[in-house]
Amino acid sequence: MNREWLEKDFYKELGISSGATQDEIKKAYRKLARDLHPDKNPGDTKAEERFKAVSEAHAVLADPEKRKEYDEARRLFASGGFGRGGYAPGGGYAGGGGFSNEFNLGDIFGGAAAGAGDGGLGDILGGLFNRGGTRTTSRPRRGSDVETETTLGFREAAQGVTVPLRMTSPSPCTTCHGSGAKPGTSPRVCPHCNGTGVISRNQGAFGFSEPCDDCRGTGSIIDDPCTDCHGTGIQNRTRTITVRIPPGVRDGQRIRLAGQGEAGLRGAPAGDLYVTVHVSQDKVFGRNGDDLTLVLPVSYSELVLGTTVSVPTLEGRVGVKVPPGTADGRTLRVRGRGVPKRGGGAGDLLVTVKVAVPQKLDDEASEALRRYAEAEKAGGFDPRAGWAGA
Repeated sequence: MNREWLEKDFYKELGISSGATQDEIKKAYRKLARDLHPDKNPGDTKAEERFKAVSEAHAVLADPEKRKEYDEARRLFASGGFGRGGYAPGGGYAGGGGFSNEFNLGDIFGGAAAGAGDGGLGDILGGLFNRGGTRTTSRPRRGSDVETETTLGFREAAQGVTVPLRMTSPSPCTTCHGSGAKPGTSPRVCPHCNGTGVISRNQGAFGFSEPCDDCRGTGSIIDDPCTDCHGTGIQNRTRTITVRIPPGVRDGQRIRLAGQGEAGLRGAPAGDLYVTVHVSQDKVFGRNGDDLTLVLPVSYSELVLGTTVSVPTLEGRVGVKVPPGTADGRTLRVRGRGVPKRGGGAGDLLVTVKVAVPQKLDDEASEALRRYAEAEKAGGFDPRAGWAGA
């Protein structure tokens, strides 16, 4: 865990309670991200800083494991559970909240004293400083995952599209390439902790570990830091990345882009970028799974006599045959003209015919329709035969 996290209230950044559900976290982030996005607030540095803070808070709280680690660490730090004086004989941590005589040390340490990483304090310490309860060496901290959103047109989502995404997030420093050291120099192993990032202290029968003060838990020291990133290896940059959205993406679907998230500390692997896709409605098409749907307006005579009608698809127009005597509301299937499938092929186009009734007829058309109605009746056709007990 980044030690700076302990000084930040991520719940306050998102305007939610510490007991918020994952859905509440997501909703709060989406609203703030939309309102604070740099594209919506050009030149507003305060909005940009808030956007960065909100994004960092969401990256931690949206990940159940990171959130658990964050909550436990803040709780223990707030209670003095990580006092720097180590264990004080007589029942407590020097400078921290003491233990009563009835306090069971096994409850807080779990199996950590024996090297068993089963959720005790050793595991929490391991999570804080990127090492497990039994590890003795440090490792670079992977960057956090980042989330963003994009909105596509219906046909773009169905056919697939390449879109540019403009993002402001921590990225590898372009000057030192993420090492944190001035170009031409390199970090050296910390002599105080021998590169482990952790200093162990023995107090009687107990052993305690804490981050090395000299290297701040990183295991290395930079004598000549990069002037652009001040030795962190990370810069906040606004960048544009090109994202290929695959065909057939659905509204609300989440796409993962490996290594496109927040940069890792001093050259560590970057996190991932998750893009939530929103799909706009289309004036003509609807969607049912991999099938496209549309409603085709037809005249009464076309249903009775039959016809062939040109209808749109994602790839041009096709002719659809309406058989004579087709009932209003019937759905006709055009195979292979729907949404492309991930494994190849495509769904179908489902065409539902619906009679369009003219609002006004001229005298000639009205007279012809009356003659037809009389002929229809004389021929014995009753549209309500057998209906409602008739």
